[in-house]
Amino acid sequence: QEWFGLADQLERGDISIRDILEDLDEEDNEIDEERYVCHFTTEVDKIKKLYAETKRISERLDTQKGLTENRKKLLRNKVEANKKQLFNLLEDLNLKTKHIEKIVSQLRSFLAQVERHERENEHLCHSVNMDSKEMRKVLREGKLPRATDRKKRKHKLTLDEIKSIDKKIRHNTKQIQHIERLCGLSAGDLKNAITCIDKGEQKAKIAKDELVRSNLRLVVSLAKKYTNRGLQFLDLIQEGNIGLIKAVDKFEYQRGYKFSTYATWWIRQAITRAIADQARTIRIPVHMIETINKLIRTSRYLVQEIGREPTPEEIAEKMELPLDKVRKVLKIAKEPISLETPIGEEEDSHLGDFIEDKKILNPVDAVVYNDLTEKTQSVLATLTPREEKVLRLRFGIGVKADHTLEEVGKDFDVTRERIRQIEAKALRKLRHPIRNKKLKSFVEY
Repeated sequence: QEWFGLADQLERGDISIRDILEDLDEEDNEIDEERYVCHFTTEVDKIKKLYAETKRISERLDTQKGLTENRKKLLRNKVEANKKQLFNLLEDLNLKTKHIEKIVSQLRSFLAQVERHERENEHLCHSVNMDSKEMRKVLREGKLPRATDRKKRKHKLTLDEIKSIDKKIRHNTKQIQHIERLCGLSAGDLKNAITCIDKGEQKAKIAKDELVRSNLRLVVSLAKKYTNRGLQFLDLIQEGNIGLIKAVDKFEYQRGYKFSTYATWWIRQAITRAIADQARTIRIPVHMIETINKLIRTSRYLVQEIGREPTPEEIAEKMELPLDKVRKVLKIAKEPISLETPIGEEEDSHLGDFIEDKKILNPVDAVVYNDLTEKTQSVLATLTPREEKVLRLRFGIGVKADHTLEEVGKDFDVTRERIRQIEAKALRKLRHPIRNKKLKSFVEY
């Protein structure tokens, strides 16, 4: 049913063939998907016909009406042959592991339901100290045997209660039979299948672990080629190990390739991807890293040719790229420097200690500002109180904000023109040489 469901989803366009088959790499854009879709649908049609035929024969065997022993034997052999053919067809489809795991999970769910119904039946039989056959015999005869009568009295059960328990047992048995029809296996075969799956998974896990451990040296040898690219050697090994594990999961020995050949690509891919993503503090896209590496190689070549560091113009000419792009790449290629980088011969300070904090006032500016405040206060003190207050309000000296002529006029209860006259008179006084010499040194030219 899982296979049929996948075929229906594929036909509706809910999923792609890459999501179904293990053979197709999701990143490979050169695959002829139509051919794989056609093959998959053809195989599923074969499976549907074979499954329907097998189901029809099994139902006929269940009824067993008008069948001779030879005929029954032929039909059973036909069912077994069909099951083997179904198994081969399903195996050839080579579904992705996630779909296989989904099917196994469904089988485990069926087994859990079967075992739950069996436990309920066992508990019900134990409650009357009889198995289901004895119970039905008692119900047919309509009375309890003497030995059972003592048990009945001990458990305080009547024939009606035993009948109710038998009804529950029959219901559980029907549920088990329904599950057997759903999965196409008897309860015993289902248990054996899950046992075989568990053993197979355990063997596969042991084999995968052994394969990973046997190829750890391959990871180390490949990681050595990627040192000095921004990642520590141990980090490269860790990333390579992740690629190795992925290679073990995807390796198909049936294709005839050596595992080391197959794993090398996955290990290199994992390492190069990690370098691209993690080597730099500021991540750079993979295509830009390739351009940077090409620029570095060109720069080294030009150093050998001309005996000095090449200019951006020379690099652009050699790489046949626009000058603006070369300048941009050179800017991106700069490595960030840690603020903890030691500075000085004794390395007793760090680079971060020498970076200006824009939020804090410069000490020189703070001294000048304090001196300006004191001088301004002393100069304003030489004016009349009214003139001083007008200037303070108009220019925001010692208050939160400056005020308009109208606002100051309202404060003094005079007109705007009168405030303007007072302001002009006060400013003329401040321009007097005796007063302005105190503030002249603060004027910025």
